[in-house]
Amino acid sequence: MTKAAKPLVQKTDVVLMGAGIMSATLGIMLKELNPDITIQIFERLDKAGMESSDAWNNAGTGHSAFCELNYTPQKPDGSVDISKALKIAESFEVSKEFWAYLVEKRFLPKPSEFITKIPHMSFVWGDENVNYLKKRYDAMHQSPLFSDMLYSESTDQITEWAPLVMQGRKAKQHVAATRMDIGTDVNFGTLTRTMIECLEKMPGVTVHYNTEARDLDPDGKKGWDVFIKNLETKEKSKVNARFVFIGAGGATLHLLKKAEIKERKGYGGFPVSGLWLKSKNEELIQMHHAKVYGKASVGSPPMSVPHIDTRIIDGKKELLFGPFAGFSTKFLKNGSLMDLPKSIKYDNLMPMIFAGIKNVPLTKYLISQLRLKPEDRIEALKEYVPVAKLKDWELKEAGQRVQVIKKDKKEGGVLEFGTEVVVSEDGTVAALLGASPGASTAVAVMLGILPKCFKKESKTEAWQKKLKEMAPSFGVALAKEEAALKETRQRTAKVLSMK
Repeated sequence: MTKAAKPLVQKTDVVLMGAGIMSATLGIMLKELNPDITIQIFERLDKAGMESSDAWNNAGTGHSAFCELNYTPQKPDGSVDISKALKIAESFEVSKEFWAYLVEKRFLPKPSEFITKIPHMSFVWGDENVNYLKKRYDAMHQSPLFSDMLYSESTDQITEWAPLVMQGRKAKQHVAATRMDIGTDVNFGTLTRTMIECLEKMPGVTVHYNTEARDLDPDGKKGWDVFIKNLETKEKSKVNARFVFIGAGGATLHLLKKAEIKERKGYGGFPVSGLWLKSKNEELIQMHHAKVYGKASVGSPPMSVPHIDTRIIDGKKELLFGPFAGFSTKFLKNGSLMDLPKSIKYDNLMPMIFAGIKNVPLTKYLISQLRLKPEDRIEALKEYVPVAKLKDWELKEAGQRVQVIKKDKKEGGVLEFGTEVVVSEDGTVAALLGASPGASTAVAVMLGILPKCFKKESKTEAWQKKLKEMAPSFGVALAKEEAALKETRQRTAKVLSMK
């Protein structure tokens, strides 16, 4: 059912483009910091959080680097680099703090509606991979963030942890696994929609559905004219704002390229689509209770790291495997096939060409994925679920991601796997590009944007006090502060009902 259109406010303090997890997070933060601030949100679909934030389009893993092996690459000397894992793990603790704050303020419903405690596991086989996982464990276990991590090469122990993964597996196969019991599954779709609904009830906030932000131009007064179109009536309008946040998922690149700021230059995007295998067998679904991540294929993007995954979606336990990668020129699941061609401009043409040349394995990987037959996908699944049968699984479309391509002085152009924040020099425009770990680090990302875009306000005692209340650990090196980490984990586990 389409929501009734709300009248436009011609002049507003803040415009948020896209009603996903990023805009929802920033919107609530700003209203908590300044209750008088006025906000308008423009969403091209008829509901919030239906693109990258939605449960079926998002891995749902509370990305805390417990199990994702692509966050801990092996260096040429054989050692394992855990620096990115430390940063991501700290960021997720801050996310939990903010969500706990919203629960305590009754902005969010029962925590069980959006977050569930589910163990995170890494699982590998073969001597070389086992050796890597042991090195990874040895490096990570030294940090308080991962001190509770368990490691095993025992088939009996791993069978106890994940019976579905071990059932029917060859007894002689050398396997290893790590496990973190405090891992989580997050329904970012439900979380986003609840936060947006909360915002809609606040004075000075208007959410416009079926309305697409098309362009933005400087107004000559240190603000922005935002041009929009009602997709139902086809009516075009304009609103003025002091600050604009572009959090439109894959569509962010288009809008950023239209913003007349020097920081936009050189950015391009490479779209990658995904597919899940979803189990139809209730016995298999109930047998498995973990998020089990493996190693990515050579040349594959991080979003394609294979995982056999327990999910809780709309109160029901689900079992997914994937995602399998695909290629589409769309930048959004509900986008246009012309998205990629239209994104190519004079300033990003060379970076995109150089990035393409240097990522030939990725192209080959995507071609191989497009050629997969149902039987091929089941064979890939059997590496994680040896007893898998085609009749027990169905294919389900996952989300669309746009990997960032940016200028690089040395390489010419590089393909970035991660989240990229672009902020104008004067702080009046901010944009979020990229994919994983995305939603899981939304809170830390928005907290990082605030002092760049609201410079004077962020320095005031009132804002500093409120920021500390919303996210006590932001800026604290939890990887080193064991007491602070223990305190925040105990508190958020209690508030979010994850004991």
